[in-house]
Amino acid sequence: MSSRVTRRQFVSAAASTAALSNLPVNLSSLWSSASEVPLSSDPGWKDQGVLNLAHSPYAKLKNVPVHAVTIQEGFWSSRRAANVNTSIPSMGKLLGSNGRMDNFRRLIGKSDASQRGPVYSDSDIYKWWEAIGFALQSGDNPALRAIVENTAKDVMAAQQPDGYLNTYYIRERAADRMTPKTQQWGHELYCMGHLLQGATSYYRATGDRALLDTGIRFVNEFLIPSYGPEAGKKPLMSGHPEMELALVELYRMTGDKRHLNLAEYLLRGDARIPLKPENYVYHFCGKPFTSRTKLEGHAVRAMYACCGATDYYLETGDETYWKTLNTLWEDLVSSKMYITGGVGARSDGEAFGDAYELPNAQAYGESCAAIGNMMWSWRMLAATGDGKYADVIERALYNGINSGMSLSGNLYCYRNPLAFNPGTGDVIRNEWYDTTCCPPNLERTFASLPGYFYSTSKDGVYVHLFHNSEMNWHLEDGTPIKIVQKTNYPWQGAVEIEMMPGSPSLFTLYVRIPSWSGATSMSINGMPVIEAHLAKPNESPMRISAPGLGVSAPVSVSGTLAPGRYYPLKKRWLPGDKVRVEFDMRPQLVESNARVAENNGRVVVERGPLVYCLEQLDQPTGTELADVSIRAGSKNPKGGFSESFEKDLLGGLMVVKHEGVVSRPSAARSSLYFSADAQGSASSKVELKFIPYYAWANRRPTPMQVWTPLQRS
Repeated sequence: MSSRVTRRQFVSAAASTAALSNLPVNLSSLWSSASEVPLSSDPGWKDQGVLNLAHSPYAKLKNVPVHAVTIQEGFWSSRRAANVNTSIPSMGKLLGSNGRMDNFRRLIGKSDASQRGPVYSDSDIYKWWEAIGFALQSGDNPALRAIVENTAKDVMAAQQPDGYLNTYYIRERAADRMTPKTQQWGHELYCMGHLLQGATSYYRATGDRALLDTGIRFVNEFLIPSYGPEAGKKPLMSGHPEMELALVELYRMTGDKRHLNLAEYLLRGDARIPLKPENYVYHFCGKPFTSRTKLEGHAVRAMYACCGATDYYLETGDETYWKTLNTLWEDLVSSKMYITGGVGARSDGEAFGDAYELPNAQAYGESCAAIGNMMWSWRMLAATGDGKYADVIERALYNGINSGMSLSGNLYCYRNPLAFNPGTGDVIRNEWYDTTCCPPNLERTFASLPGYFYSTSKDGVYVHLFHNSEMNWHLEDGTPIKIVQKTNYPWQGAVEIEMMPGSPSLFTLYVRIPSWSGATSMSINGMPVIEAHLAKPNESPMRISAPGLGVSAPVSVSGTLAPGRYYPLKKRWLPGDKVRVEFDMRPQLVESNARVAENNGRVVVERGPLVYCLEQLDQPTGTELADVSIRAGSKNPKGGFSESFEKDLLGGLMVVKHEGVVSRPSAARSSLYFSADAQGSASSKVELKFIPYYAWANRRPTPMQVWTPLQRS
């Protein structure tokens, strides 16, 4: 018998020794490899953003790291506190009680439990790690760090001698490992993609690369030598896209072109693994990504594939990919995205429907798909600096993603419908799903949120999101800069942005004007810059100089404060300069394209970035949502709306009210079918109370609807 100590034996023994001695476990100390892959030190591990785009040649915007932005008291602070204090710890306990860690421990002699959970169960641990990593990037938390250390040692020990790691296909199902059928349905690469992302997040929080080395070993020692397009290698497909974007992010750290090429190979597909036509649709992989002309099939798969393809473009500038990405993004926003930013119309296959197929009560709108939409739009924004992508990020974040986690932080929506009747017996929020992809996905999104507030470019800084916050970072030329936001957004439209460069500096501040703000005003140090309503068609750009702003050079602005764009303010910024923006927060009624059949004759109430809904328990006693309409045409200057902040309702929120009508069908109209000239229904006025969509289903079960019939007076 060989006396050589295996990686598994070494990690298990070292971890046990550390535990017995009550010493903290540093994962890198458990295993040291002579063939350790060098990682980029420019920027260093701590200064890499959600995406490490520092040297991505086709990224116009560069990420600001999570640790550089502090989210202060406001809309997101309680959400993020619940995420760290409740969501992440409780999810860890549920993962444990449902066998997710036993799946690893049984392989290293620490458990005699049988394998539990679906084929993708390993990824639940990895996404949970990613959430913890992002949380640690906002500040050290010994309890959370210990959670990763105490689970990661067992995961690392379960890695096979050849680098393979997937608990479902070790032991009983070892013969099925990496067969074409398993690659199609078995989520092997999907799970490893999430390990790489979770390991990356933890590495950027702690500098500990042991988990990342586990993923690199899978790629470099197991995958690349045996799989690929080359003669003599076996074919490969992702089955569920995820590995593609993880490989590109790995390439950004290693500089190893094999990682980038492997991502492109997965995006291209391999004809040696032929699929049925319907499976090319469902899996959204297996054939060239650049042959795609519309979004179809499994919504999360499609979103992750688009993320990976955009990542590939950001590194290569491949125009065929860029053309396809634009075609698919326009298909999304023109005919397949819910007003909440959710995607995926059909429960069958968790899939996109046809163009304009956007049912409400039957909407699937998986939380993971809305997150995928945000992730993809973030990458498209990095490529272009175009405000339309930031608008979708904000729409998805505040609505279709935010609705996915209860205000308490321990209940989750897998699907996010736009109408709901608890009488069906469906329980929309649950603490656990055996397919539990959404809860840790939501947790990693809220934990990473500071990384989405700002970007830098060659000529300045972009402000994407608005919240009480402080950024401490630097311009791309190295000039230190601090930016402080003060606001009560999204409840109020005023945002004050204080600029504090390390020294007087000439650069451009790009302030996003959301697409929903029909009238925006802006001032610098109290002097109005420009005030405008919607930009007129064919309006020529305007340039104005505004001396007297406490600077030696004038401020230069371009165009109008048109919604859906970034407004550039170029000047020599002095410490203490203040930009004040006032967004138009008036509630408004929004209609959909007439081809969305379910929404004909209906409207949505929007206020700022928030979509509103009706919950039946908020309406006058005896009022059923099925009988109500919004009555429009009032002479009220605010369009019949009133609003008030209710601090004790659902954590504190802005309630919107509007005049409505309750209809009570006549006897002649109560049957299933009736004559068109039957006696009309009786109606009476009612005041309808709307709450933000994200807050629904946080009290007792009650009917809900987003789209409400419109009655014009």
